Amino acid sequence: MNWARNKAGGCVAAVLLACSYTVAWADDASPFDPQQHEGTQQLVDELAAQGIPRQWLTNTLNQANYSQSVLDAMEGAAERRLRWHEYRDIFLTQQRIEEGADFIDEYENALARAEEEYGVPREVIAAIIGVETYYGKHKGRHRVLDSLATLAFHHPVRGGFFRGELVAFLKIAHEQGVEADELYGSYAGAMGYPQFIPTSYQAYAVDFDDDGKRDLWENPVDAIGSVANYFAVHGWQRDGAIYHEANGPDSVPETLPMNQTSKPVVTAAEAIDAGIESQSTLEPELLVVPLRLELTDDSIQYRLGEYNFYVITRYNHSHLYAMAVAELSEAIAQQVEG
Repeated sequence: MNWARNKAGGCVAAVLLACSYTVAWADDASPFDPQQHEGTQQLVDELAAQGIPRQWLTNTLNQANYSQSVLDAMEGAAERRLRWHEYRDIFLTQQRIEEGADFIDEYENALARAEEEYGVPREVIAAIIGVETYYGKHKGRHRVLDSLATLAFHHPVRGGFFRGELVAFLKIAHEQGVEADELYGSYAGAMGYPQFIPTSYQAYAVDFDDDGKRDLWENPVDAIGSVANYFAVHGWQRDGAIYHEANGPDSVPETLPMNQTSKPVVTAAEAIDAGIESQSTLEPELLVVPLRLELTDDSIQYRLGEYNFYVITRYNHSHLYAMAVAELSEAIAQQVEG
């Protein structure tokens, strides 16, 4: 899921009330009816003032449903509960690797153009889409409108953040002339082939096939260009490495930040001083992300991420996610070559 825009943000003063609404409505009433719901009424007023028709907003929000399953799913993300070997096994399957190679073959021209324009390797773009939606096969089973309305007005901590995503989603749906209640995505409101949340859709989606619209729901070419654009904007280094295999001690070095998703601050020389040394030659001043990964037999695998590893974590703030994308991209490239 695309969480690079994942701003910590709970309920600020302006939306404290909205974040604390209880689930109570008549059986025949919409739980988010702006005529009955203060939070959605404020939202309608806000967007109507920006030029979106008030009746369209009211009709759309009247179709939103509360979803307890969305709130429950927010508590169980795999990145927070699995060890590396468990997480890896979800994505590094032979079928996903082979279908990644097929995806590259099918969209060879678009991927080559994205690589040339943005500097992001085709196998990395394919791996992102492969991890997110299995190359478009699984784009999500939750109505985006339901997910975002529920999270905006019922999430106990991050309602303010999701209110912003609901606003962005309504703007996108209106601008593109699509039926908001017919769009499906993840429980967190991520959408389309690359699973962009709405604010990322607004900021990074591109019309890569020049048909006049940015369509990440049904157009894999637009998705390819948008993923590459997302990485480029976040500082992807053309021809740069993602990570290096390393050797390290049995116990975790206490002097180094491990498995961080912030910008690299540790030099390769400092990593060596702490007992973690790359298996390839690195410049002593190269900034790296020290990684400690748990394997099936409880042994530890060390790696050193470069800046491009950090860029992948802008998509999803998890070192496990970034490493799964990196390994899947390598496996796809090998499949293509073989």
